[in-house]
Amino acid sequence: MRKKNYLLAFILIGVGLYFLLEQFSIPFLDGLMTWPTLLIILGVSLFIHSYLSRDYDKLFPSVILLGLGIHFHAVALYPNWVEHWSVYAIIIGMAFLVRYQKMKVGLYPGLIMLFVGLFMLFSITNNQFSQTMDSLIKIIEDYWPVGLIAFGVYLLFKKK
Repeated sequence: MRKKNYLLAFILIGVGLYFLLEQFSIPFLDGLMTWPTLLIILGVSLFIHSYLSRDYDKLFPSVILLGLGIHFHAVALYPNWVEHWSVYAIIIGMAFLVRYQKMKVGLYPGLIMLFVGLFMLFSITNNQFSQTMDSLIKIIEDYWPVGLIAFGVYLLFKKK
């Protein structure tokens, strides 16, 4: 029996709805009729297709497309939205974690990307956090040789 191509069907339905709504010129949808909406449509289509066809390799690109589309919409619509590389790291980390949920691969890269992105996002948006991190980094810069000495002593006396 021949497999149907649901991905193409979902993409055509989504793009068709996009252009149909664009022709109607609905006033409150004018801000949403931009190219990031097409990224969201592609991401949602890939996401639905990957779950229906149990082809979980497509989860990673679907979450990235969906996340980028949402991010670019938010940058255009909300003046206080953060436009920083840390947002992209968070999106990639979330894509790894969604893929990990079904395929059990990519947990550590996902957690690392998510935490690095969140760390950088907090450090640029929260002044108190930034000052605390600056003082912590200053302490680490001053005393990193002590850590090397302690690790060396540990290696000397570690039992095999």
